Amino acid sequence: MIGRFGSYFPKFYAATTLISAVAVLAIASGTSKSAYKIAWIIPIILFPIFGGLFYLLFGTHRSSRRLRKKLDSVQKHTQEALNFGEAIIKEVAAVDEHAANQARYIQNHAFYPVYRHDFSEFYPLGELKFERMKEELRKAKHYIFMEYFIITEGVMWDSILDILVEKVAEGVDVRLIYDDAGCIFTLPYRYDRKLEAMGIKTCRFHPIVPIISAHLNNRDHRKITVIDGHTAFTGGINLADEYINAFAKHGHWKDSGILIKGEAAWSFTVMFLTMWEYLRGTTEDFASFLPKEALEFSEEPEGYIQPFSDSPLDDEAVGETVYLNLIARAKRYLYINTPYLILDSEILTALCSAAKSGVDVRIVTPHIADKAIVHSVTRSYYRVLLKSGVRIYEYTPGFMHSKTFVADDEVAVVGTINLDYRSLYLHFENGVWLYKTASVLEIKEDFLQTLEFCVEMTLDVYGRLPAYRRLKWSILRLFAPLL
Repeated sequence: MIGRFGSYFPKFYAATTLISAVAVLAIASGTSKSAYKIAWIIPIILFPIFGGLFYLLFGTHRSSRRLRKKLDSVQKHTQEALNFGEAIIKEVAAVDEHAANQARYIQNHAFYPVYRHDFSEFYPLGELKFERMKEELRKAKHYIFMEYFIITEGVMWDSILDILVEKVAEGVDVRLIYDDAGCIFTLPYRYDRKLEAMGIKTCRFHPIVPIISAHLNNRDHRKITVIDGHTAFTGGINLADEYINAFAKHGHWKDSGILIKGEAAWSFTVMFLTMWEYLRGTTEDFASFLPKEALEFSEEPEGYIQPFSDSPLDDEAVGETVYLNLIARAKRYLYINTPYLILDSEILTALCSAAKSGVDVRIVTPHIADKAIVHSVTRSYYRVLLKSGVRIYEYTPGFMHSKTFVADDEVAVVGTINLDYRSLYLHFENGVWLYKTASVLEIKEDFLQTLEFCVEMTLDVYGRLPAYRRLKWSILRLFAPLL
């Protein structure tokens, strides 16, 4: 058999090499980021037999006509379900034209409007969000929608599941979406069937099947809980015990979340329902999910809130653009928490330019890694950022998983979007843009308090690291877009 294959090997080698050559030409002439191109071209040249085939299976971002049609339908339904507020954007413009431009971008390209005078509350730890989430879940009267990347059986999920089962018995419509890849090692096989038997309607996002598909690379990294259309939670916190420090997986887990109450929560309802339509192939009557009662606040909250989502299949990098706008328009300071710092040239240049222009740019990353290679690549960016004046800190008690941006006591973003290629280009994500809300100052205060538990990485500290380690980081950085 080996002998027969040997006779065909020259033809096989020629065919696969031709495929690799075509792949390199397609990559070079494409519209992808230059770093992404280099990260693919290098392994294809090194491994010409399988490199091109691997790229065709996992490297292309093209969607089928059928999928495009499906996404267009979902996008249209999203726009029909939301009221776009140009009048509110004009209000923002009267205060700050830059902020209005950001709100207008999100409305025109992510298709989610801006809201005013809604309530928001920031939680600097998973434990705090968990307790408040249980409190709000128990108040549900009509429906509970939950969408998460990771769910693990344990203290956190089991206590939430108990509440969900109680609510099903009360006649509440309970639905759950979980990412099949995110939960592949944390939930039993076909866990959705168990939940369905409990009365919890469940969808697995892009189920892992023995068929090679580029879309298996697109995961649902969103983290959303919606209650009755008027209350919503999001942030970096999944439904697993390490997120509430009931289990010390990588030391102390530093994460964050945010609660939204009022009309802005409706945007999260629409996010969930459109994803539900995409997965189930159904059409939901969005009007039937409109809040049955309006919330009353003791004092009218200040500021503006704009939830948004980001899809890897629509050729619009919403999360990256929101971050770039925030970086470019920071005047006094910009504080960032991120678990990963794997930057494309645009964000790297924007951060360096802001620091060189006198903006106080500070970034907190983990000291204890969850993925050794990814942490090494994160550190490979330190030198160029430090030389530009960016201050970098590592959270020494454990793992920093929070994803927050805050600037100038005015604007902030909280959500699920990491500073890496997967979040910015391959995953379904979501976030909340905040302008002049009380929660903006809460995010700033959390950042400053977190610095007390960090070690600062200076050029002197970086220079004392072993040369072989810095060389390893530089080599790994070439493949950053593939991580």
